[in-house]
Amino acid sequence: MLGTFLFIGGPEIFIIILIVVMFFGADKIPEIARGLGKGMRQVKDATNDIKREINDSAKSQGVDTDLAKDIKKEISDVKEGLDKITGPIKRNM
Repeated sequence: MLGTFLFIGGPEIFIIILIVVMFFGADKIPEIARGLGKGMRQVKDATNDIKREINDSAKSQGVDTDLAKDIKKEISDVKEGLDKITGPIKRNM
């Protein structure tokens, strides 16, 4: 995972970690990581709450929330059908 994370190689990540340790100190890094983790969890919970509110309001107004799932299923069925038809053609080329 250290290879290419956000287009950053291993040496660059090592330098960034070294700078963070020098700037904050080794004893503050776990505290910073806990704070970042807690913040990310709050953002995730907030987005889940928003999604739940949207789905609940859509269901209460009679909107079909499974429409996207139905469309995805239809698209995958069409793709499978095309693969069955074009499979022999692709192999002959």
